[in-house]
Amino acid sequence: MTRPVDLLTLDELIALRHTAKGMDVLPQRVYSSWSGDQRSPFKGRGMEFSETRAYQAGDEIRHMEWRVMARTGKPHVKLFREERERAVLLWSDCRRPMFHATRGRLKVAQAARAATLAAWSAVQKGNRLGGLLFAEQNHRELRPTLGDRAVLEWIRSLLQFTTDHAAKPIPQSTLQQPLMRLRRVALPGSAIFLFSDFRGLEPEDHAHLAQLARHNDVTLFFIHDPLEQELPPSGGRYPVALPNTMRPALLHVDDPKVRQSHAARFVARQEGLRTLCRTIGARFLSCSTAEDAPTLLLRHLNGHVS
Repeated sequence: MTRPVDLLTLDELIALRHTAKGMDVLPQRVYSSWSGDQRSPFKGRGMEFSETRAYQAGDEIRHMEWRVMARTGKPHVKLFREERERAVLLWSDCRRPMFHATRGRLKVAQAARAATLAAWSAVQKGNRLGGLLFAEQNHRELRPTLGDRAVLEWIRSLLQFTTDHAAKPIPQSTLQQPLMRLRRVALPGSAIFLFSDFRGLEPEDHAHLAQLARHNDVTLFFIHDPLEQELPPSGGRYPVALPNTMRPALLHVDDPKVRQSHAARFVARQEGLRTLCRTIGARFLSCSTAEDAPTLLLRHLNGHVS
């Protein structure tokens, strides 16, 4: 079997530093003076004027924009963007299903490249970087710190962790424990990126994601293989591994009902994640192993969310 370290090199991940120049991993939050707005407890560097909007009930009079009001005849208030150092947390799935791909790169390699691009962007903007790597029976936490050293520590830990877990035949686990750990380490106001195929995400886990999204900026980066989306071309039988058995079964891909059912299951799974993100106020990005993960993330960070 090809180890992920053979497809993912130190030089490649360090080179993403140049790709990250000029991009901002953090969404720009805009705040008004309304007492209902939630703000981070972190010590800020100040408030920067962003824009004006029509007055709403509850806005403070001290932020009225009198010049716009005089020009339009309607009350307006100033909106401000909070400038502050934030923590960026990368939650990267290294469980057994992530060491798979029929085309392109392994899922775990896609996650690593996208996460490292986000890491470089975070520190270049003066933010603190931390992370959580996890497999079925092990995990590693990296406390948020400043500077390039934080990214280099992330890369080193990532390469070591994926190499250590590349060939371990461990039964698949759920995401409950990794999400609970993430909730324990994520301080309010953090930007959190989750890189996974989200296998084993149970309905009861949605509450963990909702709680994280309530006080943080959350992005789900859904990684999948093209075979999960569409079966291979008709005209053959393909061996597939079944749980709890060493004997493969034969998959008949000529049956239109089998093909339709397979495609429908993927659509339902992806749309379920997308709907969850809309519900809790998180961002969603889908990426196959045959696509370029950093390019998709760059597009996402520029506001073009799929």
